[in-house]
Amino acid sequence: MIGRRTTLSAEKRPMLKKRYIFLVLIIFILYFLPIPFYYSEPGSAERLSQYIQMEESVFEDEQEQGHFMLTTVKMGKANVFFYLWSYFSPYRVIHPESQVRIDGETDEEYQHRQLMHMKNSQEAATIIAYEKAGKTVEIDYLGVNVTQLIDGMPASSILRVGDIITEIDGQPILDVEDLFSSLADKTIDDEVTVKILRSGEELEYEIGFSIFPDELQTGEEMQVGMGIVGPVTAKEVTFEPEIQIDTAQIGGPSAGLMFSLEILNTLSEGDLTKGYEVAGSGTINEEGEVGPVGGIAQKVVAAERVGADYFFAPSTDLVEGSNFEQAQKAAIDIEASLEVIPIETIDDAITFLDELQPK
Repeated sequence: MIGRRTTLSAEKRPMLKKRYIFLVLIIFILYFLPIPFYYSEPGSAERLSQYIQMEESVFEDEQEQGHFMLTTVKMGKANVFFYLWSYFSPYRVIHPESQVRIDGETDEEYQHRQLMHMKNSQEAATIIAYEKAGKTVEIDYLGVNVTQLIDGMPASSILRVGDIITEIDGQPILDVEDLFSSLADKTIDDEVTVKILRSGEELEYEIGFSIFPDELQTGEEMQVGMGIVGPVTAKEVTFEPEIQIDTAQIGGPSAGLMFSLEILNTLSEGDLTKGYEVAGSGTINEEGEVGPVGGIAQKVVAAERVGADYFFAPSTDLVEGSNFEQAQKAAIDIEASLEVIPIETIDDAITFLDELQPK
């Protein structure tokens, strides 16, 4: 049988070419056209022991049988594809850009802010763990680190992200509480003298006040300020034995509770995990109080994927809408085998672990 070669007619070739061009345009729109949203989904659950190194082994013969794990949310700029894809799962979430960063904040400033919050969280986590373990902690408070400025407000044209505020109107500013206290009664007619450290150089400026944007107002009365958001206390902390924490590019303060537990476990005799895989999330302060975080339901999914036995979730007297409630709902929804545990303080977590039977 003689084969026959067929060719496209001259009329069909342009039509096929147009289809290819149309397809390329659709792909370009779905993947590359920027939209003012961020996309998040369950991230990872990672063993904290890999991030922590002690100068010396406190209990050489002791070995962790289980593990404490931090949980993360994977987040990035959304495109049309991710926007549409989010509708197929409650654990893929779209966030308006204004909820993630303020107007005028660059990618570098956003990353710096996240890493500063992580550093501050790690310090608080380490301090409370060392104190619980009866180890030596020395703290030198330096002032308040500027992590975020609001475009158009007075401080935005004077201060820079990374500046450390050391004085206001001649009064020392040692921590965030000092800063808030010094600015509490100011009005838009006021002006303060602000002393800062910038790259080791001491500088002084006069800074006024204006009304915060509507999206940052939290009460019935209009709040005013210089335009600083989310400041953190700058401090130098010395620990004995020395400790190093390396979290690369993991940002934000939400792993504070789990870092505290891992460090305490390293410093203490025995194994707090009792052989269980313990995941969780929650900020922590130097008083050991655990605070709420974002993306708690997505973090439950991440913990379940790696086989965690328990998930510690922040709770505020078990109020409606608490992180604990959100996490519990997610665990039920995905039919998780892990158990969600409500935590208000680090002592709650320690008590729960102490009462566990070894696995």
